[in-house]
Parts: sequence; C-alpha cells; structure tokens
Amino acid sequence: MSEITFQVDIAADRTRVHEALNSHDGLTGWWTTAVNREDEILFFDFPEAPEPFRLRRDRADRDEVRWTSVGAFPPHWSGTVIAWRLSDAPAADGTRVLFRHTGWPDEDPDLPPAAYTWGMLMTRLKQYAETGTPQPLFTL
Repeated sequence: MSEITFQVDIAADRTRVHEALNSHDGLTGWWTTAVNREDEILFFDFPEAPEPFRLRRDRADRDEVRWTSVGAFPPHWSGTVIAWRLSDAPAADGTRVLFRHTGWPDEDPDLPPAAYTWGMLMTRLKQYAETGTPQPLFTL
C-alpha cells in the first residue's frame, strides 16, 4: 500500500493546531467551508463533488487526530486513514505536525493529484493556525 506523508512545523501551540484539525471553525478555516458532523462522522463538501466525503473520527486527542474514510466517494479514498501526529517542534516554540494519508493501492493514478492537494492543504493549515485568519482551499 502507498501513502502520502508530510511534516510541517507550525508556529502555534498544540492546542491551537488541534482545534484547527478538530473543530468546525478550524476545519472551515483551512480546508473547505462546507463541513458538517453527525456523531463521529464528518461530512466534507467540495465544488464539483457529487456527494460529500465521509470520514469517521477515530481519534482526537492532544497528540493525534485520525480519521477513516467510510464513504463510497471518492472511491479511491474508501478505507484509507488520515492522521495528524502532533508533537513539540524541536527548534522553536510551536508544533510539529506529521501528516499521513495511508492505505492507497499501489500505483493508484489518483495518488499524485491527491498528494499535491494535501500539500496545498498543509500550507493552509499552517497559515490558519499561525494567523487565525481563515483561508480555506475550497469554498462553496
């Protein structure tokens, strides 16, 4: 199986980064303006997507936020796991984020464009956590 991995140091404390990954205001501040929740299922709507992405929140503590894709759309995400591990940034005050999106079939043609999008999203997460200014990549 293949995976997408990024590491970024964010000049914000762990609580602020955790809130950006685990709250409605946080997620709409850097990812998409259309986020809904039913119990532990998060629904993410995107322009031109025929239905929302459905992600089950499996873990949301101080050190890790982890979701599993439980929807049929997009089909190449089905069963994949998205995780952010949070730790102290070693060189300065702030938070180190290790991002992983695992469970992709080897040589999946959708992996490269997904990796590109996640790279842009990690930049938006960093900007949002550091400034508090919403700049979601996707808006509806």
